[in-house]
Amino acid sequence: MDFARLQLLHGLDAHDRVRTRVFEDYAFDQALESATALITYTCEVRPDPQAQRALADFVSAGGRWLALHATNSALDPPETGVRSTFRAPRVLGPVAQVLGSQFLAHPPIAPYVVEVVGDDPLVAGLQSFTTTDELYICELHQPLQVLLQTRYSGSCRGFEEGVLDDDEPRPVLYRKVTGAGEVCYFTLGHCRGRYDVQDLGVQDLGRRDREAWVVPEFREVLARTLAWAAYGDDWPTATAGRFDVI
Repeated sequence: MDFARLQLLHGLDAHDRVRTRVFEDYAFDQALESATALITYTCEVRPDPQAQRALADFVSAGGRWLALHATNSALDPPETGVRSTFRAPRVLGPVAQVLGSQFLAHPPIAPYVVEVVGDDPLVAGLQSFTTTDELYICELHQPLQVLLQTRYSGSCRGFEEGVLDDDEPRPVLYRKVTGAGEVCYFTLGHCRGRYDVQDLGVQDLGRRDREAWVVPEFREVLARTLAWAAYGDDWPTATAGRFDVI
């Protein structure tokens, strides 16, 4: 996650009004009380019941939450002799409802087309584009204002809920209002360092996965969503900032 953390802080540096604190988990109740926006890029970070309530209350009271990539994931790994797949337990409580989705599975990383389907400044002027990233299959909690989507049917090898026989649109970027606040969820942005999956028994992947981050449309949408987090819906009249991968 170090690469993603560096890129997000670099992107936020374009906005002088932003003052940032960084945490590794959701144990930040006091910081959240004085915050106007929350940005999360996590994987398998589960808020406990107290944090779940704090996160839901933050959004309901008017907070903006930019949730990126695997923020909506909770995964139980395979168990030897019991099952050979990752399981997505429904343990996020009200957070799944506020986020609008919970991760279930993804097919092997491969190129796919992302379509622009919404009428919103976050995607204004964009055309459909191709990315090589994790394509997320999620359990959705409506209503969602979908702005980017893709399609997929088939198998998601290694996931308990990974066989899909439908061709429903899969949201890639959406907005969801709860109370006086809002979540903006952007599923793209997979990255992985050589030593990032030692918890899964792989000591060294022998490579760094950053391909998704050099797609121009991804960088443009990410810059816009970061500006949204900083300014709310006033962001188009402010600067969206440049976002160059460093």
